[in-house]
Amino acid sequence: MRHFDHIDAALRKHLFFRHPRRFDRHDDPAVLAVALGATLYSPATRPGLAADVAKAARAGVTSLVVCLEDAVADADLPAAERNAVAQFRRLHTEPPAVEPPLLFLRVRTPEQIGEITARLGPAAALLTGFVLPKFDPDTGGAFLEAVAAAADRTGLRLLAMPVLESREAVHAETRAGLLRDVAALLAKHRDLVLAVRIGATDLSAAYGLRRPPDLTIYDIAPVAGAISDIVNVLGRADGTGFTVTGPVWEYFSAGERIFKPQLRESPFVAQRAVPLRRRLIGSDLDGLLREVHLDKANGLTGKTVIHPSHVAAVHALSVVTHEEYCDAADILGVTGGGAMASAYANKMNEAKPHRAWAERLMLRARVFGVAAEGVTFVELLDAAGSR
Repeated sequence: MRHFDHIDAALRKHLFFRHPRRFDRHDDPAVLAVALGATLYSPATRPGLAADVAKAARAGVTSLVVCLEDAVADADLPAAERNAVAQFRRLHTEPPAVEPPLLFLRVRTPEQIGEITARLGPAAALLTGFVLPKFDPDTGGAFLEAVAAAADRTGLRLLAMPVLESREAVHAETRAGLLRDVAALLAKHRDLVLAVRIGATDLSAAYGLRRPPDLTIYDIAPVAGAISDIVNVLGRADGTGFTVTGPVWEYFSAGERIFKPQLRESPFVAQRAVPLRRRLIGSDLDGLLREVHLDKANGLTGKTVIHPSHVAAVHALSVVTHEEYCDAADILGVTGGGAMASAYANKMNEAKPHRAWAERLMLRARVFGVAAEGVTFVELLDAAGSR
């Protein structure tokens, strides 16, 4: 699969200086972690799940989680398991015309991992891995061992995405110890860990909070503090860290507003895309765009989403700009340190302190591409979201 492959080839040629490269579930996990992009969650109870997966792929979705946990009522769990198995088998025997997204199952217990994998049979080959909820040092080991055991039994490479969402992960007096122990546990199973996800809904629930659509998660101070510490411990660029993904955006239609829209009008006027701006504001996607921008600034990669309309916004902002690419190429082209003016003559690039940033950016450029000079996220968003 390839990001933006769902849009017209001639339009892609106009939009990109360097085109996104293809990837599949067998690629290096470091590549896949960045390629996840907007990870769409879908309840395992959906009767047309196989058709939903195919439709999502045609709309540009490249990673999808089938949820057997919070999205499913306790009483519905057996039926949800049966449906998930049936739908995966259908996808396996009747493959869609387009490559399906990277597929994950969000389970409730370690035991479910082995049980579901066995019930899937050959259809387990569609799985990229499992999402591990409420991950902590006490339960996390059993989850990770269950993933490793399922991989051994099937001969498949199965990856894990633990979710940090417990009260201990957000409460100040327990957070540091939990993150230290989680880091040690994940380091022991590094080959299994694709990315670390943040469950902002559960973290907010620890304080009886829910962010409104005209604020970002970074405006919710207790949760923002937890995100900062998670990145501090688990997102380091010294070889000990992991890809940490952005928390869920849970709004897809406009409600009552208190604050002005968060999208400046001028970029849309310049691209003659004022109607697009109105649509984004009307769907509360201006808040999503701002939050994705802050995710990137704070070291998070990709994002959990609950509606297909969110995907284009996340992916458009994941494309590397021409200016960023020029800066990164200049930095990586220097050995021995030193500083230089940027090619755009608007900043100073320092070879040593900016190197880790440049390396990460080049990995994102590989899977999301580099925008052509003068192409903005407005054009990318318009192209990605209109098809």
